[in-house]
Amino acid sequence: MIKVGIVGGTGYTGVELLRLLAVHPGVKLTAITSRKEDGLPVADMFPSLRGRVDLAFSAPDKVDLTECDVVFFATPHGVAMAQAPALLAAGVKVIDLAADFRLKDQATFEQWYKIPHTCPELLEEAVYGLPELNREAVKSARLIANPGCYPTTMQLGFYPLLKNNLVDTSSLIADAKSGVSGGGRKAEIGYLFSEASDNFKAYGVSGHRHTPETVAQLQRFTGMPVNLIFTPHLVPMIRGMHSTLYARLTTQIDNEALQALYEEQYKDSPFVDVMPFGSHPETRSTRGSNMLRLALHRPGNGNTLVVLVVQDNLVKGASGQAVQCMNLMFGQDEGAGLQQIALLP
Repeated sequence: MIKVGIVGGTGYTGVELLRLLAVHPGVKLTAITSRKEDGLPVADMFPSLRGRVDLAFSAPDKVDLTECDVVFFATPHGVAMAQAPALLAAGVKVIDLAADFRLKDQATFEQWYKIPHTCPELLEEAVYGLPELNREAVKSARLIANPGCYPTTMQLGFYPLLKNNLVDTSSLIADAKSGVSGGGRKAEIGYLFSEASDNFKAYGVSGHRHTPETVAQLQRFTGMPVNLIFTPHLVPMIRGMHSTLYARLTTQIDNEALQALYEEQYKDSPFVDVMPFGSHPETRSTRGSNMLRLALHRPGNGNTLVVLVVQDNLVKGASGQAVQCMNLMFGQDEGAGLQQIALLP
């Protein structure tokens, strides 16, 4: 059994990890930390876990995380980098759901996240945890940088096109929408029911932290410079993410070949569903599951390809992807604990 610790178990990604790991056949939950909730039974805060998780939250100084095989950090940016070096030195594997290790360039990280990076020596070692595009590296990793939710949709949507040099990489566009849970479990005016409900808005238009992360990863797949226009939006729902991606084709290729290209690319990826050409994937078709669904469109049969991508931002966009990485790191079946079917309606 894999002995698992979770740092920061009171947020949305933390409780999502608990939901998934509580029924994972190869996992033993060992420690869940929260300084503020020290001693509080997890099931008292999250009644959905009654009968499934019998641990109580522990203050960080009251638990020895080095007794774990792997520690997940479901914490704000900056926490994992402070604790990862000691855990790695003790032989514990680390999976960070924040952005501490997503960017290889220290200056870029500090520019976008406005905090100093305290262990830049680990940036090069950290493996970007997108299994569909980095599976072998994930298997041998000690330290995983779990991707952002938006970047997951953009990379899986654009990758086959960049890999095969089919599009103009200087004019990629991503028009993306996320449910309110993407903002985290916190009391901020913009996320209050009266503010977010019955409303729709863009944000981060002049620059979003997920842009440099996505561009850096996309750049790995092509020898051409990548320019990405990325506009995120907040939609009045709890879970769900829909990214509409636009790319200009630079090669003569028919729709059947494009569809075959995507199907071939993801045929061995159990959590990517390439739907029939012209389909319209819906966010509710992935709600509560680790599945990402995508579909191709070609308006007017012209040179613009539109890729529609949907996922649950808390599962494939965060905690489910982290569990997927853990499975690979410990030689488990990639889909262990992740077979939940999406909730409908």
